[in-house]
Amino acid sequence: MRVGLYILKRLAQAVPVVLAIVAVNFILLKLIPGDLADVIAGEGGSATPEYVAMLKQQFGLDQPDYVQFYRYLVSMLSLNLGYSFRYNMSVLTLIWDRLPATLLLLLTSIGIALALGVVAGVTASRKRGGIVDQGVTLFSSLIFAMPTFWVGLLAIVLFSVHLRWLPVGGMTTTGAIHPGPFALLGDIARHLVLPATTLALSYVALYARMTRSAMLEVQDLDYVRTARAKGVPQRLVVFRHALRNAILPIVTLTGLQLGSILGGSIVIETVYSWPGLGRLAFEAVGARDVNLLLGLFFFSSVLVILMNLVVDLVYAALDPRIELEG
Repeated sequence: MRVGLYILKRLAQAVPVVLAIVAVNFILLKLIPGDLADVIAGEGGSATPEYVAMLKQQFGLDQPDYVQFYRYLVSMLSLNLGYSFRYNMSVLTLIWDRLPATLLLLLTSIGIALALGVVAGVTASRKRGGIVDQGVTLFSSLIFAMPTFWVGLLAIVLFSVHLRWLPVGGMTTTGAIHPGPFALLGDIARHLVLPATTLALSYVALYARMTRSAMLEVQDLDYVRTARAKGVPQRLVVFRHALRNAILPIVTLTGLQLGSILGGSIVIETVYSWPGLGRLAFEAVGARDVNLLLGLFFFSSVLVILMNLVVDLVYAALDPRIELEG
């Protein structure tokens, strides 16, 4: 009951925050020169004033900005995120169609990064100043210094162009006929290797450095030294006593990365032509599709708030000393 009341309070507090984010996003998008009508008219090569005016009237862009915002806000409160005139379908349908691809990419990359980063960080902290510790530090510094898009392009050149081991981009092979579901899954897995690994590299470096720092902070605390004095095996001391408290910052970082679903995938999805929300947002910017961009930003902001709530609940589950307060 207490947890349920806490969740309700947090959700109630999130409503004005989401509305403020929607308002700010609408204002910022309106400040960008040009709109959807200008883009569509310009594609034809004969953008007469009459044609542009007709498009603006069709899309409702001839109305004052406050009227457009009011209409969007009313439709959003009824869970209608509007209509994308660029794609000729509802924004909500577009988001749901692209969401599975982004979730597959993001969850796979974060899963790889968590497994490798936590193990590397724990190993480095156990032998501070040793070869492994120095290697983890050097690897993290190198990865942080390399832009993600550059790593992605290098991976394409090496593994797709020269070695021809993996596909260049996309989620499935264009025009391929899959005889069964396992063939389809195998094709998706081959296309997933490069983008997921490229995105995971930056996460691995971050998780390794943070895990190492957190483990060094807790390994000399009283409860850890007491466990060692009692003769508890070193493996249990590390993973049952020290890591349980050191993992809390990692939980926060993971929640933030899962919440920032657009920011973490725009570059990778664009480089590898992955059909997810990040690439959809990139295309919507070029098309000046305001309704679609507002829908994506709204979805992203709600996801960030929900992930922050989940992180707080996980914190309380991992550490009984943390109390949930509204």
